[in-house]
Amino acid sequence: MSNNTSYKKAFILLTSLFFMWGLITVLVDSLIPRLREIFELTYFQAGMVQFAFFIAYGLVSIPAGSLLHKIGYKKGIILGLGVMGTGCLLFYPAAAFRVFPLFMLGYFILASGMTVLQVAANPYVTVLGDEASASSRLNLSQAFNSLGTAIAPALGATLILSDNIKTSEEIGALELAVKEAYFVTEAAAVQKPFIVLALALVALAVVVKFVKLPQILNKALDTSYGKALKHKRLSLGVIGIFVYVGAEVAVGSYLVNYFMEMNLAEIIRQNELMNSIARLVHGTDLQTIDGKGVVAAFVIFYWSGAMVGRFVGSYLTKVFPPNKVLGVFALLAIACIMGSVLTSELISMWFILAVGLFNSIMFPTIFSLAIDGLGELKPHGSGLLCTAIAGGAFVPPLFGLFTDFSGFKIAFVLIMLCYAYILYYSKKVESL
Repeated sequence: MSNNTSYKKAFILLTSLFFMWGLITVLVDSLIPRLREIFELTYFQAGMVQFAFFIAYGLVSIPAGSLLHKIGYKKGIILGLGVMGTGCLLFYPAAAFRVFPLFMLGYFILASGMTVLQVAANPYVTVLGDEASASSRLNLSQAFNSLGTAIAPALGATLILSDNIKTSEEIGALELAVKEAYFVTEAAAVQKPFIVLALALVALAVVVKFVKLPQILNKALDTSYGKALKHKRLSLGVIGIFVYVGAEVAVGSYLVNYFMEMNLAEIIRQNELMNSIARLVHGTDLQTIDGKGVVAAFVIFYWSGAMVGRFVGSYLTKVFPPNKVLGVFALLAIACIMGSVLTSELISMWFILAVGLFNSIMFPTIFSLAIDGLGELKPHGSGLLCTAIAGGAFVPPLFGLFTDFSGFKIAFVLIMLCYAYILYYSKKVESL
């Protein structure tokens, strides 16, 4: 079998994995509004859900990079899928017993498996062909990741956020039999999607096990994180990944709450076009759906914008210098956030949703720029960059804290600062 044919098959398989973890990541976002009402959490406490999910990247990525160098990309991918499946299965007892710390543990285990998978898959895609087109190739794979994130809000709105959530007072007023039936319904809304995902992950692991993937790593070479960090592109890129993931997750996690604060649910119900869009997602009359479910239908535009942008970005980063494209997209993301802050209602909503379009190329482009020229150090570089995904654990709670004290409009200054650093990195990398 020729290298090109072998690389093509490996690329297709890896791209299916990108789709799966995109889907799961955003389904977690869909749970936040539900958990906030069920457990009566503040915005800061709700942000801690993302902390449990993304802190795994900070704790697991570096050990995963070292392990990957020893066992290879293929075994690393199988291990990651297996751990992800275990995390999804934990959602069943967590939902059944309504124990919030158990949800947090499930998120952590799920993210740990996803971390191993990302440490293996991202650099693997960059080496499946010419290094000059690595950014374009990773953008294309990440576009299918975005396809998963685009589908997830619709699934979340339909499966997780489609019914009315009762407060503690309302639950306490229910008769015992009615209360038990309510708990069963609530648990099922969370359990079913993640049981299906667990089975799909196991099936993918079996496929990977029996598919022949090209051997690329030279395990005999002496490599270390210290050697990798001497590359300035990488060390600055680690910060870039940290602030990018933090900003993307913070915006995505709080969109529903941001829209509810602007009373968009009622505005959408009264606007014929907006009402039609929301009904298309839900497939039912909006009057029977909770306000959070109504606005959640529009979160699909945030994640689908990222999908469209990555398909377009795969072409743009092949035609233009990737760092130039990155800088333009960072500047436009800042402009969109500013537009949302300075406007209101539906105009503000569409401005913040447009940020997803310009988020699109940031992760794959920063990643590929950061590991460019690392050679056999790429597993370690990937481990460091995936560690930086822990930005999703720290920025959302901080954003939530600022929102608790100052409101969403002021809190968005933090997100603009994150994109300002990415703009800086896009210019700095030219001289490295």
